Amino acid sequence: MTTSQLSPTATLGGARLPAYAIWLALIASFAVAGLLALLLGWGPVPFVLIGGLITLVVIPLWAGIVENRRAAMDRFVTAVIWAAFLVALVPLIWLLYTVIKNGVPGVNTDLLTHDMVQRLNPETGKLEVGGGLYHALIGSLMVTLGAIVISVPIGLFTAIYLTEYAGRNRIGRIITFLVDVMTGIPSIVAGLFALALFSLVFGVGTRMGLMGSIALSLLMIPTVVRSAEEMMRLVPADLREASYALGVPKWRTITKVVIPTAFAGIVTGIVLAISRVIGETAPLLVAVGTLEQVNWNLFDGRMMTLPVFIMTQYSTATPQGYQNAWSAALILIVIVMLLNLVARIISSIFAPKTKR
Repeated sequence: MTTSQLSPTATLGGARLPAYAIWLALIASFAVAGLLALLLGWGPVPFVLIGGLITLVVIPLWAGIVENRRAAMDRFVTAVIWAAFLVALVPLIWLLYTVIKNGVPGVNTDLLTHDMVQRLNPETGKLEVGGGLYHALIGSLMVTLGAIVISVPIGLFTAIYLTEYAGRNRIGRIITFLVDVMTGIPSIVAGLFALALFSLVFGVGTRMGLMGSIALSLLMIPTVVRSAEEMMRLVPADLREASYALGVPKWRTITKVVIPTAFAGIVTGIVLAISRVIGETAPLLVAVGTLEQVNWNLFDGRMMTLPVFIMTQYSTATPQGYQNAWSAALILIVIVMLLNLVARIISSIFAPKTKR
């Protein structure tokens, strides 16, 4: 079949929209939407929605006239995907804007270096309220660190067993099923489990930071197991076989070949698990309780954590309480963002190097 026999839609040299067509369509669509908003008194939300809908109609229609039907459908689907992406960004941007707007004014040195205990000022001789969240920040870091110490070894060894040893045997299937069940456990149930366990061992009314670490570890372990398992399954079997061919035992192959190759993905999964649990409130409120001063000992007494601090401060229904809650929420978001940044850096450093 020659080029002259092809349909107009199949020719390679058919007409195409100019590169500026999309921007021109966006400007024209939102100009029309802005005119309607002025005439009808619409707010910003209807203006954006109408402008987006007009754009979704104009771009495929223009492409259908100038190019062909297939190109029009392609541009329509692309526009829908971009619209969905922008809609998904709206809650995130709105959340960040609200937290930053309300939280930044309350962030200062006193907030980060004082707890909530009243202390005697030696210069004035008066009691002064700390009014800070230092104790909650330390409590969150200590409880989360305890959860990491418990969860990472258990999750990693479980993933190694499922990937390298279990195969398709019955124990492996049972473990996989139990891990999937644990993924859906409500956080309050994890807190109640830790409370019941320590009440049986140490007596009713026991509260300590370790209880919160155990409760959070129940929520972390399934994420660590599944992420580490998937990453290790992505390691090519050729690497294992090459190691075995050199006479390297299986345990050394796992530690020197499999884990280093999947290390970047494993670290990312661990950080995702930490980000999931660091903002949990219910299990920490049940298992750890509240405290107005710093407690560095996970094995002795109650501890305050950032999520519980936010809840208790907001429940005071006072301007200062609201300000402390928003500031603590901002600090919690910053901690999660820093964790993800650290995970990215570690992943880029330890990712397998490929020659391109």
